[in-house]
Amino acid sequence: MKLFNLENKTIVLTGGCGVLGGSIAKYLLENGATVILLHYKEEALNLAVKDFSKISDKVSGYLCDVVEEQSLKEVAIKVNDGFDKIDVLINAAGGNKPGATISPDQSVFDVDIEQFKQVIDLNLFGSIIPSMVFGKEMAKHNNGSIINISSMAAERAITRIMGYSASKAAIDNFTKWMSVELAQKYGDGMRVNAIAPGFFIGKQNKALLTKDDGTFTERGNTIIKNTPMGRFGNADELNGAIHYLCSEASRFVTGIVIPVDGGFSAFSGV
Repeated sequence: MKLFNLENKTIVLTGGCGVLGGSIAKYLLENGATVILLHYKEEALNLAVKDFSKISDKVSGYLCDVVEEQSLKEVAIKVNDGFDKIDVLINAAGGNKPGATISPDQSVFDVDIEQFKQVIDLNLFGSIIPSMVFGKEMAKHNNGSIINISSMAAERAITRIMGYSASKAAIDNFTKWMSVELAQKYGDGMRVNAIAPGFFIGKQNKALLTKDDGTFTERGNTIIKNTPMGRFGNADELNGAIHYLCSEASRFVTGIVIPVDGGFSAFSGV
């Protein structure tokens, strides 16, 4: 058995049009996997499929909303018609809202509850609902790997990002709960795990971490000081953990959350 072979894997990926999700999609295609992108914006989806087609012809895209169950069910029917089975689901869709973030001159009581709910909806239910829809299809074959995206904010009280932190903490619990449920009901071929990225500079957090001249903000410097490796992560540094969880190398691994954080979660700060 080739433990790390991805050439026969069909992988559904949400959030593949973003920075981290796009890096994952590119890597999987380069390693021979078939990648099915799900996204809610048609223009961005078409552009992503076009760009990734330069790497491999084993990429396709479907328009849907990850927080709408009916939308996902309709796409699942189309995917089932085009592919024998789904081997892996990667729930990489997620994000934050300004109203669910506490600025330095605000307190917790200033949080916009509606935007807080929207962040929970996207980050938590945007993983739960795809897991239910595509996990059900995997269960028909008693085989499949679901990979969620957690965060350093799940276990530690990282200031300001209140809504995001709450949703990612719930992702950790859901990952563990779903892993037990699927293994007990559908056998050892069903696995659910997560990765917990440390700090990576993307579109949503760039202004929080860097200044216009490229130097770090006070928050950026604080993160670096608490990261033993002394730097932010590069998007492609998530790919090794993703590859492992997609492959047969992790076939006896379920219910875990793998930190990819430069040592942030291990460091006490002193």
